[in-house]
Amino acid sequence: MLDKLQIVKQRFDEVSDLIIQPDIISDQKRYVQLNKEYKDLGKVVKKANEYETLLNNIEEAKEIIADGSDAEMVEMAKMEMDEAKNRIPVLEEEMKFLLIPKDPEDGKNAVVELRAGTGGDEASIFAGDLYRMYTKYCEGRGWKVSVVDYSEGTNGGFKEIQFEVSGEDVYGVLKFEAGVHRVQRVPQTETQGRVHTSAATCMVFPEAEEFDVEINPKDVRIDYFCSSGPGGQSVNTTYSAVRLTHIPTGLVAQCQDQKSQHKNKEKAFRVLRSRLYDLELAKKQAEDAAKRGSMVTSGDRSAKIRTYNYPQGRVTDHRIGLTLYDLQNIVNGDIQKIIDELMLAENTSKLKELGETI
Repeated sequence: MLDKLQIVKQRFDEVSDLIIQPDIISDQKRYVQLNKEYKDLGKVVKKANEYETLLNNIEEAKEIIADGSDAEMVEMAKMEMDEAKNRIPVLEEEMKFLLIPKDPEDGKNAVVELRAGTGGDEASIFAGDLYRMYTKYCEGRGWKVSVVDYSEGTNGGFKEIQFEVSGEDVYGVLKFEAGVHRVQRVPQTETQGRVHTSAATCMVFPEAEEFDVEINPKDVRIDYFCSSGPGGQSVNTTYSAVRLTHIPTGLVAQCQDQKSQHKNKEKAFRVLRSRLYDLELAKKQAEDAAKRGSMVTSGDRSAKIRTYNYPQGRVTDHRIGLTLYDLQNIVNGDIQKIIDELMLAENTSKLKELGETI
């Protein structure tokens, strides 16, 4: 462990020197990458310093106990040594997880897309419930949520809604939400009181920076149209909404959330870049998941990942077999406990893959 920590400290010192070099500062992509690495390594170095302090405390305590000339000092040394010995195994576990190689995408912002699946109006209402759940969760973490585009359901909710989330390590957290979410409940439109099963799909893309994906303007068809839905007098009178079609791939991105055509175009391009970036990333994730045999972040958007059962008040995550009887709090945004378990499962899988190198 100490050898591994020494390598991390050396790299931390190297990165500390690099990020103040003028040629690095002028290279935006390199500078962003190194800043992220500096921050991640800093967390490990902080734990490593604590670890070394504890080891030194144990050695000092042993010397005082061996000397034995001062009974009071010996008693204090024994207490300090016991505390250090209890803390060390906990710290070692924490450091093992911190030493797992980070996915470079995890620190990015994210674009989230919710689509109503099977279940008609009830599926749209459920997609709206998921949107509310995610916005409450993101607000609780201090992340900013910004709607890009949406299509409302006929009886409430959304046929589809797309939104950007910005903050710290957004994609690294929200990527676990990608897949098919299923709800079992009596729909508002049901007169017989029967439980129906409906579904909505959640897609999560890492938001691509301009230097991640270069788009040739000749490859993009731009259409302008009138916005629909709430928005005051400008709705249906100005061509502020923007639709982009990437001709080589057929991918479409549109935005009608802002009154400004320029701002909508900017947002739509961000989404298009993220979709193109995600195409390549999805291939890589599928390959990695196949190698690892991991179900947690497999990149398979058709996989049923979670069921929200209202009659029983339970939520089940099928990837890790986790069932919680706390549905009301979960649909009100309290999903951290589920995400923590998914992260633990993924990190445990990565630790096994790394074997005894840590």
